[in-house]
Amino acid sequence: MAEARQIPVYLFTGFLEAGKTKFIQETLEDKRFNNGERTLLLVCEEGIEEYEPEEFSAPNVKLKAVENESDLTGENLIAWRRAADAERVLVEYNGMWMLDTLYGALPEGWLVAQEFMFADATTFLTYNANMRQLCYDKLKSAELVVFNRFTPDMDKMEFHKVVRGASRRADIAYEAPDGSVAYDDIEDPLPFDLDAPIVEIGDGDYALWYRDMSEEPKKYSGKTVRFKGRCIRRKGVPANSFIIGRHIMTCCEADIAFSALICNLDGQPMPENDEWVILTARMDYKFHRAYGRRGPVLTAVSIERTEPPAQQVATFY
Repeated sequence: MAEARQIPVYLFTGFLEAGKTKFIQETLEDKRFNNGERTLLLVCEEGIEEYEPEEFSAPNVKLKAVENESDLTGENLIAWRRAADAERVLVEYNGMWMLDTLYGALPEGWLVAQEFMFADATTFLTYNANMRQLCYDKLKSAELVVFNRFTPDMDKMEFHKVVRGASRRADIAYEAPDGSVAYDDIEDPLPFDLDAPIVEIGDGDYALWYRDMSEEPKKYSGKTVRFKGRCIRRKGVPANSFIIGRHIMTCCEADIAFSALICNLDGQPMPENDEWVILTARMDYKFHRAYGRRGPVLTAVSIERTEPPAQQVATFY
């Protein structure tokens, strides 16, 4: 279903008692954000802290409790917005619900204007260790990740690495118990030298390299790279080409995927199917019919048989 006009959506994610309610309350008390625009606030979980609508800067906010994930349908969203006559929608999302449910239900014309994730720093690393898929789900598309209750004895790098494993674009803020905020300024240099005559990709760096190369393929055009990969021969791949790559686990075992590139032989012998090799190859960004579009294309310089890496599934940390 489609709306007759665009509806901005402000999305606040995180687990129970992560600080979402407090932040939304303060936001709606601020006249710079809440200057009378008719607003629908969808509350998808009930925590200890409750909203105080009488403190909002304008009496323009309608609250709607959403008790079940299955209630998030396009038809319901449109009906709730129309009943509130809202110009915009705020969503306090349930941390135990996957974001695909909401994104899949958003009616045509509803656009996520901002997405914030909040986390209690005292429990986040435990949540991430035990519920990695749910944490990754909230981190992957957040514009800002706020770790509240952050104390001086905590190591920012531990939190930084978890966020960067899901997103390179999210800003990270550390909020101390006294309310002061420090922003993350940790640099993420690539673990390989792009200016070297041959860019050496270590076994433990394949996932980082593949993501960086996928996001900015043009910066690798003309570079010579060397990495260990598994060769695959498939029907539909040109006779003088093969596929080379590794499995990458982004979040958990359920999302392991073979992340690979096309490689032209250019006079090199064809490797066996399912054989591990150390490939040295020149990279170009150009059209290849295996992709059906422009993309990163390897041209083999040398192919050496080798043993699989100790950890065959590549990860980000």
